[in-house]
Amino acid sequence: MEVIVSRLRSLIRNSYSPYSGFRVASLVVDENGNMYGGVNIENSSYGLTMCAERVAVFNAIASGARRIRRVYIGTEVSPPAPPCGACLQVISEFGDADTEIILVSLKTGETIKYKLEDLLPVRFHGSYIGGVD
Repeated sequence: MEVIVSRLRSLIRNSYSPYSGFRVASLVVDENGNMYGGVNIENSSYGLTMCAERVAVFNAIASGARRIRRVYIGTEVSPPAPPCGACLQVISEFGDADTEIILVSLKTGETIKYKLEDLLPVRFHGSYIGGVD
Protein backbone atom coordinates (compact mmCIF):
# COMPACT_ATOMS: atom_id res chain seq x y z
CA MET A 1 0.00 0.00 0.00
CA GLU A 2 2.97 2.30 0.59
CA VAL A 3 3.76 2.29 -3.15
CA ILE A 4 0.14 3.13 -3.99
CA VAL A 5 0.05 6.04 -1.54
CA SER A 6 3.34 7.34 -2.96
CA ARG A 7 2.00 7.16 -6.52
CA LEU A 8 -1.25 8.89 -5.52
CA ARG A 9 0.70 11.67 -3.77
CA SER A 10 2.84 12.18 -6.85
CA LEU A 11 -0.13 12.10 -9.20
CA ILE A 12 -2.32 14.49 -7.20
CA ARG A 13 0.14 17.30 -7.93
CA ASN A 14 -1.20 17.24 -11.50
CA SER A 15 -4.78 17.91 -10.41
CA TYR A 16 -6.25 20.98 -12.10
CA SER A 17 -8.66 22.23 -9.45
CA PRO A 18 -8.43 26.05 -9.33
CA TYR A 19 -12.15 26.52 -8.55
CA SER A 20 -12.82 24.03 -5.76
CA GLY A 21 -9.27 23.51 -4.50
CA PHE A 22 -10.34 19.87 -3.91
CA ARG A 23 -7.61 17.73 -5.45
CA VAL A 24 -8.21 14.07 -6.29
CA ALA A 25 -5.97 11.37 -7.76
CA SER A 26 -7.01 7.91 -8.87
CA LEU A 27 -5.26 4.71 -9.91
CA VAL A 28 -7.12 1.95 -11.74
CA VAL A 29 -5.83 -1.62 -11.87
CA ASP A 30 -7.01 -3.80 -14.75
CA GLU A 31 -7.43 -7.56 -15.01
CA ASN A 32 -3.75 -7.98 -15.90
CA GLY A 33 -2.41 -5.89 -13.01
CA ASN A 34 -1.63 -2.86 -15.20
CA MET A 35 -2.11 0.50 -13.50
CA TYR A 36 -3.51 3.70 -15.00
CA GLY A 37 -3.70 7.12 -13.38
CA GLY A 38 -5.99 10.11 -13.45
CA VAL A 39 -6.61 13.40 -11.66
CA ASN A 40 -9.61 15.66 -11.48
CA ILE A 41 -9.66 18.35 -14.14
CA GLU A 42 -11.96 21.30 -13.49
CA ASN A 43 -13.40 23.72 -16.00
CA SER A 44 -14.89 27.17 -15.51
CA SER A 45 -18.03 25.68 -17.04
CA TYR A 46 -18.51 23.37 -14.06
CA GLY A 47 -20.51 20.72 -15.92
CA LEU A 48 -17.46 20.01 -18.07
CA THR A 49 -15.29 19.11 -15.08
CA MET A 50 -13.97 15.53 -15.12
CA CYS A 51 -13.38 13.47 -11.98
CA ALA A 52 -10.08 11.68 -11.38
CA GLU A 53 -11.75 8.28 -11.28
CA ARG A 54 -13.26 8.66 -14.74
CA VAL A 55 -9.99 10.00 -16.15
CA ALA A 56 -8.18 6.93 -14.81
CA VAL A 57 -10.82 4.53 -16.14
CA PHE A 58 -10.81 6.22 -19.55
CA ASN A 59 -6.99 6.06 -19.64
CA ALA A 60 -7.21 2.33 -18.94
CA ILE A 61 -9.78 1.74 -21.67
CA ALA A 62 -7.89 3.93 -24.16
CA SER A 63 -4.82 1.79 -23.45
CA GLY A 64 -6.66 -1.45 -24.22
CA ALA A 65 -7.94 -2.59 -20.83
CA ARG A 66 -11.49 -3.89 -20.68
CA ARG A 67 -11.94 -5.10 -17.09
CA ILE A 68 -11.32 -3.03 -13.98
CA ARG A 69 -10.46 -4.97 -10.82
CA ARG A 70 -9.46 -2.22 -8.39
CA VAL A 71 -9.77 1.57 -8.08
CA TYR A 72 -7.72 3.63 -5.64
CA ILE A 73 -8.94 7.15 -4.87
CA GLY A 74 -6.65 9.58 -3.06
CA THR A 75 -7.92 12.77 -1.45
CA GLU A 76 -6.41 15.21 1.03
CA VAL A 77 -9.25 14.95 3.53
CA SER A 78 -9.99 12.65 6.45
CA PRO A 79 -11.93 10.49 6.30
CA PRO A 80 -11.10 9.88 2.63
CA ALA A 81 -13.82 10.92 0.18
CA PRO A 82 -15.81 8.37 -1.85
CA PRO A 83 -16.43 8.58 -5.59
CA CYS A 84 -19.50 10.36 -6.96
CA GLY A 85 -22.40 8.50 -8.54
CA ALA A 86 -21.28 9.24 -12.10
CA CYS A 87 -17.87 7.72 -11.38
CA LEU A 88 -19.45 4.65 -9.79
CA GLN A 89 -21.57 4.13 -12.90
CA VAL A 90 -18.51 4.39 -15.17
CA ILE A 91 -16.56 2.00 -12.94
CA SER A 92 -19.49 -0.43 -13.09
CA GLU A 93 -19.34 -0.48 -16.90
CA PHE A 94 -15.88 -2.06 -16.76
CA GLY A 95 -15.97 -3.69 -13.33
CA ASP A 96 -18.29 -6.05 -11.51
CA ALA A 97 -19.85 -6.33 -8.06
CA ASP A 98 -16.50 -7.46 -6.61
CA THR A 99 -14.43 -4.63 -8.05
CA GLU A 100 -12.55 -3.12 -5.12
CA ILE A 101 -12.71 0.60 -4.41
CA ILE A 102 -10.09 1.74 -1.93
CA LEU A 103 -10.34 5.24 -0.50
CA VAL A 104 -7.07 6.76 0.73
CA SER A 105 -6.58 9.88 2.83
CA LEU A 106 -3.31 11.38 1.68
CA LYS A 107 -3.51 13.58 4.79
CA THR A 108 -3.57 10.77 7.38
CA GLY A 109 -2.88 7.54 5.47
CA GLU A 110 -6.28 6.16 6.49
CA THR A 111 -7.77 3.69 4.00
CA ILE A 112 -11.32 2.40 3.61
CA LYS A 113 -12.05 -0.55 1.34
CA TYR A 114 -15.36 -1.25 -0.40
CA LYS A 115 -16.68 -3.52 -3.11
CA LEU A 116 -18.48 -1.77 -5.97
CA GLU A 117 -21.75 -3.44 -4.92
CA ASP A 118 -21.43 -1.73 -1.48
CA LEU A 119 -21.40 1.72 -3.05
CA LEU A 120 -23.66 1.04 -6.06
CA PRO A 121 -25.93 -1.88 -5.13
CA VAL A 122 -28.33 -1.37 -8.04
CA ARG A 123 -26.72 -0.28 -11.26
CA PHE A 124 -27.86 0.50 -14.77
CA HIS A 125 -26.17 -1.89 -17.20
CA GLY A 126 -26.02 -2.65 -20.90
CA SER A 127 -28.54 -5.49 -20.85
CA TYR A 128 -31.31 -2.92 -20.30
CA ILE A 129 -30.63 -1.48 -23.74
CA GLY A 130 -29.80 -4.69 -25.55
CA GLY A 131 -26.05 -4.44 -24.99
CA VAL A 132 -23.65 -6.43 -22.91
CA ASP A 133 -23.74 -6.70 -19.14
